Amino acid sequence: MSLKELREKPTDALTSELKDKQKHLFDLRSQAVTEKLEDPSQLGKTRREIAQLKTLVHERELAVKKNAVAAAAK
Repeated sequence: MSLKELREKPTDALTSELKDKQKHLFDLRSQAVTEKLEDPSQLGKTRREIAQLKTLVHERELAVKKNAVAAAAK
């Protein structure tokens, strides 16, 4: 999924997708240990997707806090 598509999703959808990706990464690591992993590049791709999702969620949290501070200052 592209970054543009991820930015259009609501925050709760991003957090649920983040949890799914983390579970998927756990499964991939388990497969890597038992040597049943077919495509080792999946580990890196999944880690990158998790990092993108975490960044988007964090950006939104900061925006909410910034808006709250601005509203309180008025």
